[in-house]
Amino acid sequence: MSVQKAIDRKKLFILDYHDAFLPFLNSINAHPDRKAYATRTIFLLTQMGTLKPIAIELSLPSTNPFKPSKQVITPPVDATTCWQWQLAKAHVCSNDSGAHELIQHWLRTHACMEPFIIAARRHLSAMHPILKLLHPHMRYTMDINARARELLVSAGGIIESLFSTKECSMEITSFAYKNWRFDMESLPADLIRRGVAELDPTEPHGIKLLIEDYPYANDGLLIWSAIERLVKDYVNYYYPDSSSIRSDPELNTWYYESINVGHADLRHESWWPNLSTPKDLVSILTTLIWIASAKHAALNFGQYHYGGYVPVRPSYMRRLIPNEDDPEYQNFISDPEGYFLSSLPSLREMAFLMSILEILSTHSEDEEYLGDRRELSTWRGSPEIIEAFYRFSMEMKAIEKEVEKRNSDTKLRNRCGAGVSPYQLLVPSSEPGVSCRGVPNSISI
Repeated sequence: MSVQKAIDRKKLFILDYHDAFLPFLNSINAHPDRKAYATRTIFLLTQMGTLKPIAIELSLPSTNPFKPSKQVITPPVDATTCWQWQLAKAHVCSNDSGAHELIQHWLRTHACMEPFIIAARRHLSAMHPILKLLHPHMRYTMDINARARELLVSAGGIIESLFSTKECSMEITSFAYKNWRFDMESLPADLIRRGVAELDPTEPHGIKLLIEDYPYANDGLLIWSAIERLVKDYVNYYYPDSSSIRSDPELNTWYYESINVGHADLRHESWWPNLSTPKDLVSILTTLIWIASAKHAALNFGQYHYGGYVPVRPSYMRRLIPNEDDPEYQNFISDPEGYFLSSLPSLREMAFLMSILEILSTHSEDEEYLGDRRELSTWRGSPEIIEAFYRFSMEMKAIEKEVEKRNSDTKLRNRCGAGVSPYQLLVPSSEPGVSCRGVPNSISI
């Protein structure tokens, strides 16, 4: 298959960290124990429905016009290229680890939800129906964000100590925030933006996945649709028409301040959704609940399971891949395994990172999961709302059974097979502790 044919058939996918990391590499690589590239990886979607990496591009800032600043590593053909491929994959995973923690996790869930929570506390009264709906989805978030600023993302904190990004960590987050868009945070819009889905009104969720066996998307769309149905029932009960939206000063002030004060740097962007109709409100609230619950759960509670064995997913690397004219090349050739191991974080920092990932992946004893509503008595006079919450709870139980069924389907090779972990991150319920499953109502850790 030619490259063009693979593109036309939508068989090629890219994991692209080039622009996110390149502006910061000089600062990162100035540290004697931190070495990084800005990576791009091309994957081929195989006939089995799995992704196979076929090329890795490693970029450095250009310092010499006569020396290439990029190199491309392809799958190995001999012993030497086997170790070069292994090192290249480790550098990709190091990029992925940093971007996951700083951009996908911290920025796109914890930080971007915070303005909506603050504005809700300031402008929605305790009995306001939208505050009552959102209340369990705001639980503990402000507290955990304060702790994160104190311990995790602070100057000299855990992220700077254990990840490749060092003192550039918050700069990288701020750089990524410029391209954040609330209207792209709904699950369908996010999948389409990332090129893994396309609009298709004939499909159950209105989109067609280009990677059919994509566990996060397949399970996530079940939860997204259930949240959307609940929110639609709720909003239509309290806001039957557009005039009821326009005449609610608390609601409009909440949304105005969330954008213009909370997200002030982006307040003039044209992509902010309007709040004029019940449909607008359904979309906004569904996105907020999705981010606070399922999206955060998928990003957070698998960290120990997928990243706890650090050699597979190093948070930083200590050495670049040597070229033939580099002084270290002979050391690499004579002892490639030793070179690879010396490129990984130290044993002490590996152990520290493992303990942090275990803590972050732990469900607390008092966790409240999606589908749980412990204050239904506040809707005693509204049996329609109680019924909607009951239906939603039943849907979460049905989704749990469906995910278990999918995880035992041998045709789904990305979630079932020898050595393949079942995908359980979007199973709604969990026991306390590290379980690699469970969708809490809120960003609570």
